[in-house]
Amino acid sequence: MLVNGWSRLCSLCSRVVYSSRGRRAGWRTLTGHSRTQVRHWGTVQVRHWGTVAPRRLYHRDLGDLYKTESVQRYLQQLMEEFRDLSKKLQHAYLSESDRKVLSKKHTELLPLANVFEEIEQALKDLEEVLSFLHSSAATKDEDDQLTQLLKVEEEQISCKILALRKDLIKALVPIDPLDSSNILLEVVSGRTTGGDICQQFTREMFDMYQGYASYKNWDFELLNFTPAEYGGLHHAAVRLVGENVYRHLKHEGGTHRVQRIPEVGLSSRMQRIHTGTMTVIILPQPAEFEVHIDPKDLRIDTFRSRGAGGQSVNTTDSAVRIVHLPTGITAECQQTRSQLQNRDTAMRVLRARLYQSMMGKETEQRHMARKQQVGTRSQSERIRTYNFSQDRVTDHRTGYVTRDIKEFMRGGEALDDLISDVLEHAEREALLEAVESSSVKPPESAH
Repeated sequence: MLVNGWSRLCSLCSRVVYSSRGRRAGWRTLTGHSRTQVRHWGTVQVRHWGTVAPRRLYHRDLGDLYKTESVQRYLQQLMEEFRDLSKKLQHAYLSESDRKVLSKKHTELLPLANVFEEIEQALKDLEEVLSFLHSSAATKDEDDQLTQLLKVEEEQISCKILALRKDLIKALVPIDPLDSSNILLEVVSGRTTGGDICQQFTREMFDMYQGYASYKNWDFELLNFTPAEYGGLHHAAVRLVGENVYRHLKHEGGTHRVQRIPEVGLSSRMQRIHTGTMTVIILPQPAEFEVHIDPKDLRIDTFRSRGAGGQSVNTTDSAVRIVHLPTGITAECQQTRSQLQNRDTAMRVLRARLYQSMMGKETEQRHMARKQQVGTRSQSERIRTYNFSQDRVTDHRTGYVTRDIKEFMRGGEALDDLISDVLEHAEREALLEAVESSSVKPPESAH
């Protein structure tokens, strides 16, 4: 019996080790985070073995949704649909058009089904290990080495199941077809009493996103840059190109608020805090998008480029402003001394703005107030506060709080952590919305 047990245990171990190699690290122990992984535990964030950075998180881990009854029903519904599609695709009498439709849906559900099957197999493995443990305890088996191996294996499989459940929930999250798109990012200064605090903050935000682009290895192409006095910034537009740029930055769109004591003037001497705002605009540029514009609908103006304080930078009328007359949407560029290059850049910006306008109208027509797009549809929404006096950044959508604002404004790991947290929160809301929608969907027989 012992030899047979060893044989089955070795077979079981080989399956677990083999399956874990192709997935993320972190299944080796119950706590199981590698040196580069981050886990949210309560009010702290654990990073790099023993380094603790305080965070305030107000929503649960995405994987916790697996335990939700409504999500379980939704999952079973999708698995039944997948099995039904598999059976239908085996029939030879299907027409080519029907087979194409069924195959598309089957392919969409395949990653989910694969993870589901992995969980089912892992649960069987766990049951087998527990059976060995109980059998060993019942017979008072003295082989401590076998018992220890079984306990280690139980721990590994349990950790694997937790990781797979989170993967399963991620596979359930509705896919945003624009996630892989490049973007046009604009930063626009707000207005406040005292003048330059908003322009200064806008320049800092511009630098932060430039730092983030470098951190993510994205291309950062400057399209327009209108400076203000004292090193501030009125407006800038850049094109970001890279892997899943829109997915990471789509929730950055909206109004960002700054609270700080100005560095100069009466308020600085009196230690008086001023509040200012700036706006971030995120416009997706999918690879296949094309906006047809009738040249008759455009008004193209040229003027001399302006620098800080309104002084002329160039002595020729190289700057270009293009107005789309039917919508009133405008775009301008004064980056180069070439009118032709500025016109080409302004047209690219105009096309992106028109595309965003069209996409927004389609969304409204379908009555799809998609929660995963929070901050990108309503650019006037205040999404985040940067309190320099208290060294704190607060995201108002999730309650996420981080300290060391100077480090945050560099656009590196601290900003990436916040963006990841907002994204996970949005995915959670999107999944719950999809589950709710499926629960009120009429049955097939009603059609």
